[in-house]
Amino acid sequence: MMVYEVEFHGREESGELKMTTSPNPSSGEKSPSQQIDDIIKEPGDWRGKKLSQLRTLIKKADPAVVEEVKWKKPSKPSGVPVWSHDGIICVADTLKNAVRLTFPKGAQVKDPKKLFNTRLDSKTVRAIDFHEADTVDEAALKALILDAVGLNTLKEGER
Repeated sequence: MMVYEVEFHGREESGELKMTTSPNPSSGEKSPSQQIDDIIKEPGDWRGKKLSQLRTLIKKADPAVVEEVKWKKPSKPSGVPVWSHDGIICVADTLKNAVRLTFPKGAQVKDPKKLFNTRLDSKTVRAIDFHEADTVDEAALKALILDAVGLNTLKEGER
């Protein structure tokens, strides 16, 4: 099976988007999973451990999830961990006092346990800030992830 790495090069002003594909990263490049390993190690404190825990839960909830690293820029040279399944499920960010999981379609995701605690005013996005002492409700987070996957995998007529 041939695996391709896809890169998008966009220009916000014009709305242009150019896509390039290349086979697996060359021997000098790290895989997305290895890059996420490095991102987890970066903080060197509880945030790395929390991000690692969340990553494990995401992968356990959806074994078909694809790990990616996107949006590398000077202010964030290592990029941002992204988990996808027919579209982005969630994005992780390490903040000063929290680890944030952002769900781009979060406003459409069922959240009966009220895990979403930030970005609540957005019409599309919802996020969860996890702090050092927070325990993670694994079952509720798994349900959110699976609902987000369901939104991505729905056919047009089913929406």
